[in-house]
Amino acid sequence: MIMNPPRYERIISSLLDEIRNGRLRPGDKVPSEHNLAQQHAVSRITSRRALEELARMNVVERTQGRGTFIAQNALQKTKPATNEQMTIALLLPDFSDAFGLQMVYAIEARCAELGWYCIIKRTFGQQNTEETAITSLLERGIDGLIVFPVHGEHYNPVLLKAVLEGLPIVLVDRYLPGIPAMAVVSDNRGAAQQLTEHLIQLGHSQIAFLSPPVKHTSALEERLEGYNTALSNHHLTPLHLTELTATLPARLKPENIATDQQALQQFLEQHAVTAFFCAEYNLALELQQLLSASGRRIPEDCSIVCFDAPSNPLEPPRFTHIRQDEQSIGRNAVDFIHAKHQGQPPTEYRNVIPCLLLEGRSTKKVILKK
Repeated sequence: MIMNPPRYERIISSLLDEIRNGRLRPGDKVPSEHNLAQQHAVSRITSRRALEELARMNVVERTQGRGTFIAQNALQKTKPATNEQMTIALLLPDFSDAFGLQMVYAIEARCAELGWYCIIKRTFGQQNTEETAITSLLERGIDGLIVFPVHGEHYNPVLLKAVLEGLPIVLVDRYLPGIPAMAVVSDNRGAAQQLTEHLIQLGHSQIAFLSPPVKHTSALEERLEGYNTALSNHHLTPLHLTELTATLPARLKPENIATDQQALQQFLEQHAVTAFFCAEYNLALELQQLLSASGRRIPEDCSIVCFDAPSNPLEPPRFTHIRQDEQSIGRNAVDFIHAKHQGQPPTEYRNVIPCLLLEGRSTKKVILKK
């Protein structure tokens, strides 16, 4: 399934294409909010949002009483790659057998099929490392970039600059609002709703959602939305704890785990929860350790579900979980870069990949006591 970007992003994309193709040059006046609204059949609020975003990106300059003009340093046009043996880079916080490893395999394999080189760089979830890596890769002269953005990143000016300069860029796992780059993502909202419905069908009504900070991380935002939708459909009350940070890249340390478990313990004392929806696999492990230490059995006393888990063909999964199609995410990301180099840029910005629910040893039907 492919989703359309917000309408203001379509206006941004259209104006960026005008700049890249030379139809709008530094100093040229941009159509007014009213004209843009008419051209794109949107409200003036939407066209104003697009111009405000472009101004924030330093692509245009807005002057009271005069209008909006293309900034002097808005864009340096780049030449398309002519070397068939191209080089693309994959930039990601980290990867493991729970999530990321199969995607890396798929990207490397697809590049090999095309005869491309692939550079892999880890950012460990650090924004400055991500920006430095992108700058270094651009200086090297790569032909495409696949980026798994760092957690919570809302606006990366170096990444935006690369988009503006026409480098083929694909975001994976999550998208960044305001940056008109192709994104290949899982159906986080639909999968989270399905996973929550599974718990409800098992008889649970007190279901808690646990995650790292959600704001500005589209994958987590959509998982929370899916959870909330499922509960709302059954007139159940949501319970959230979304400030757990130990499982973020480079933070899985004893002192951070202790802080998380203290917050979890306080949450458990305040709420009579019978099932837990963990947004990430390591968080499910962290929760299981705490519950076991307090004498609560899984799944006899409570159930745990999560996104992602290591695959072991010799035994059932430890947790009932959502398995993301990492192979499709990785291959599609490379294919979109290949298509752009073939002169076939995507007409839509988001490629949404379906997920699979796998039952594990962490859930059990609730038996109501008479």
